[in-house]
Amino acid sequence: MESLRFYGVQDLRYEESPQPTIEKEDEVIIRVRNAGICGSDISRYKKLGPVTPGNIWGHEYAGEVIEIGDNVTDLDVGARVAICPALYCGKCKYCQSGYIAACPDLLVTGAKVPGGFATYVKVPRENVIHIPDSVSFEEAAFVEPSAVALHGIFKTNLQPGYSVAVMGCGTIGLLAIQWAKICGASIVYAIDIENEKLDIAKQVGAEILINPKDGDIHEQIMTYTNGNGVDLAVEAAGSPITSSQVFALPKKGGEVVFMGIPYADVQIERFYFEKIVRQELTVYGSWNAVSSPFPGREFYTTIHCMDVGKLKVKPLISHRVPLKMGPEIFERIIDNKEVFTKVMFEL
Repeated sequence: MESLRFYGVQDLRYEESPQPTIEKEDEVIIRVRNAGICGSDISRYKKLGPVTPGNIWGHEYAGEVIEIGDNVTDLDVGARVAICPALYCGKCKYCQSGYIAACPDLLVTGAKVPGGFATYVKVPRENVIHIPDSVSFEEAAFVEPSAVALHGIFKTNLQPGYSVAVMGCGTIGLLAIQWAKICGASIVYAIDIENEKLDIAKQVGAEILINPKDGDIHEQIMTYTNGNGVDLAVEAAGSPITSSQVFALPKKGGEVVFMGIPYADVQIERFYFEKIVRQELTVYGSWNAVSSPFPGREFYTTIHCMDVGKLKVKPLISHRVPLKMGPEIFERIIDNKEVFTKVMFEL
């Protein structure tokens, strides 16, 4: 079968691999139809390297069931499905208490076991979620990143009428904008240095677009909010600079939720750090997308909102490419000469 194997920093190879086979009675084999590149994939490709060198990569994907284990009685061959790629131990105190996102062994497919950048992938039955006919495979490949964004929103006290600022309009930021609106936000401020991404933010629901190149972000937000700030600020850019600047955006008693990972030291200037104390901010960290009962309400809410047309993900796709272009497209992404939002592999 086709596959993308990740061997080291900037060493991704398009190779032929053996197809997976059923070994346990609860396993399911999926024919992958679409798979997306995650922002965390870019950081691993450019800086960190693979968890397991030579492993088949990828954790955002969807497809159809082609084979099931003997104990799988509630899933038919031919079923159209999305995948929750999270793998957890099930034995630690966090898993036992239902706090699966805190499992110290939590990983996704593509880390230690083969992932979805391949024609076929094998996963446990509990990781497989039916999708309605109204949801395409391409949309279903967004279920996991959509659940990541919603997991973060669920951490907060977002209520109808809230004002929300989203820092960073990559995939997670653009999804967070939509979740904020679905949850009742009255106004969403989208912040990014690339106007092309701000244009997409406008398409998916942001009312106010802010480019840091036009002036200090804090001052722009204060101008728009009459000096008050927003109810909730979402950090989705995952950069050391924005991870500091985001503290200056909420109002007194406001909230900040971190969805991005900077993969570098964050140096916080006094001006920004003091906002936590002086504004009495509540700060949340959000990790992965799962909750209990596994895989969690984040996944089912995502699929429901796709089904009824509230969550729109196709505007986020900037590139559709075959799997064999994997090594080339990763190099183009880190070359930073084009604007990329979501790159979708078509298999």
